[in-house]
Amino acid sequence: MKELVILSGKGGTGKTSLTAEFAAISDNRVLCDADVDAADLHLLMNPDIKQRTDFKGGGLAVINSDKCTECGLCIDLCRFDAIKDDFEVNEVECEGCGVCVDLCPEKAIDFPVKTCGEWYISDTRFGPMVHARLGIAEENSGKLVALVRQESRKLAEAKNMDMIITDGPPGVGCPVIASIGGSTSLLIVTEPTVSGIHDMKRVIELAGHFKVPAMVCVNKYDLNPKQTQAIEQMVRNMDVTFLGKIPFDPVFTKSMVQGKTIFEYDKESSTRQFVKNIWDGIMASPEMNQL
Repeated sequence: MKELVILSGKGGTGKTSLTAEFAAISDNRVLCDADVDAADLHLLMNPDIKQRTDFKGGGLAVINSDKCTECGLCIDLCRFDAIKDDFEVNEVECEGCGVCVDLCPEKAIDFPVKTCGEWYISDTRFGPMVHARLGIAEENSGKLVALVRQESRKLAEAKNMDMIITDGPPGVGCPVIASIGGSTSLLIVTEPTVSGIHDMKRVIELAGHFKVPAMVCVNKYDLNPKQTQAIEQMVRNMDVTFLGKIPFDPVFTKSMVQGKTIFEYDKESSTRQFVKNIWDGIMASPEMNQL
């Protein structure tokens, strides 16, 4: 089974838009939205949720007043000042480190696992989709990313589908690392800006560290042709496949407002062929067809 993970290094490059376009022109695949901190693929997919499951991760300290002797050790130990003078735990400030739980001499602090969000299995007009929603200010997003990918693989196996298209999170942190392990290849979507180049390079280096093959395409390339040329040269110097480029086109925004892909919204758009060429390049690439 193949898994293509689409990354960007930064937000706003068009990563999710391209994921939706690929969903519209591909067959026999499961969609996975691994950007659990700010999931938005569902806005274009309009999923019909078939299964809803709580995601539990991490703990939150709770002081048992019946056992607590108010010795104050927990207040001294807490580096986040989450335990106040009235021996109540501030849920927002508690980081769930568990130090107070382990070192309380009266064992008066409980550490129940908390519900951090939800994950879903849904049907869309393009096929099955696994996605999630992390609660506001909740952590463990890397763990939820891993869970969503695992469930996507199970779903693909159950439905005898041979590919997973994953919309990955931005950046290079824990959620991104959780999204690339074990994948077949990465598509890095960048833009011709200074920050776009900088963050693309970081993702390429991250992919190299974990030995995951990567490919690059430039979105909105005609906004700065010189930067686009610099990106293409840099990518080739780093021995990474350069797939091509997509022009800036307001049709993307117009179609998104209607909750559609450009392939559904405007059959006359010339940009459709640019996207199709990128997809054909992915499917024909050695990175996606390695043994």
